[in-house]
Amino acid sequence: MIDFLKKEQIDPAIIRGIEVFRTQYPLLDAQRSRVPHPRYRYYGRDIWEQAAAALLCGENLLLAGGKATGKNVLAENLAMAFARPSWDISFHVSMDASGLIGMDTFEAGQVVFRPGPVYQTAQQGGFGILDEINMAKNEALAVLHSTLDFRRVIDVPGYDRLQLHDATRFIGTMNYGYAGTRELNEALASRFVVIQMPPISEEGLEKLLEGEFPTLQRKYRRQFASLFLDLQTKCENAEISSKALDLRGLLDALRLIRQGLPAGAALDMGITNKAFDSYEQNLIRDVIRTRIPEKIRADKVFTE
Repeated sequence: MIDFLKKEQIDPAIIRGIEVFRTQYPLLDAQRSRVPHPRYRYYGRDIWEQAAAALLCGENLLLAGGKATGKNVLAENLAMAFARPSWDISFHVSMDASGLIGMDTFEAGQVVFRPGPVYQTAQQGGFGILDEINMAKNEALAVLHSTLDFRRVIDVPGYDRLQLHDATRFIGTMNYGYAGTRELNEALASRFVVIQMPPISEEGLEKLLEGEFPTLQRKYRRQFASLFLDLQTKCENAEISSKALDLRGLLDALRLIRQGLPAGAALDMGITNKAFDSYEQNLIRDVIRTRIPEKIRADKVFTE
């Protein structure tokens, strides 16, 4: 990951800071399985420098932005770059305080405390990825206040008071507009520094496609990148819904093409069919056909 950061021309001072952090907080053997090894890299020099600088300063980080802006990819990339174990903490309607901190359980006939992901993150100096934090209930968020602010402690009722490990950081992600989301209250928002995640650039898309599909011809790498940007523009103009703006779906479609499906069928499966309105599906197909021939197959798209 350090080599990747150098290749992306990240500020050398930031890279040195990450290397010092890794030396200061060496990874234990028991934690290695929890260090993420993300399949994709996040491309964006400015965002990398902002995010890494915030974590080096001891801040908690909130990544806010629309769909397909790479929030979770960046969070995992950061945990890997800093060589810290990570816990993915997904907020949903059933998540409560005990789900975050921990709860009592029976073990060998005795009541013992079973730590939750926030407790483990704090104890082991990990990176806690608070996924879709603006979907959380107030009860769940309340227990995070003392964890995320200057106190950096967790009070476990009936047990001890845990001081956060110095290496512990929390990275929240949030996406406006999803069902069940809401505004963060000021008390919680003030405990983060915030990065508004920009849409992925054409250059970043091409790098992502090149890394994932090394045999994808340059001409088609550009066409598929441009296709995604066309769909993004249509979404921004409210001509189609965000259901079609699915970067994972585009990558899935390319895998299907490589496996032998014609491009039209593969893109239907990866992108078009995620919009269930037939009129919208036709609009999406029209966008796709301006870039990618419907019947084209792997022998034209990929080199041997």
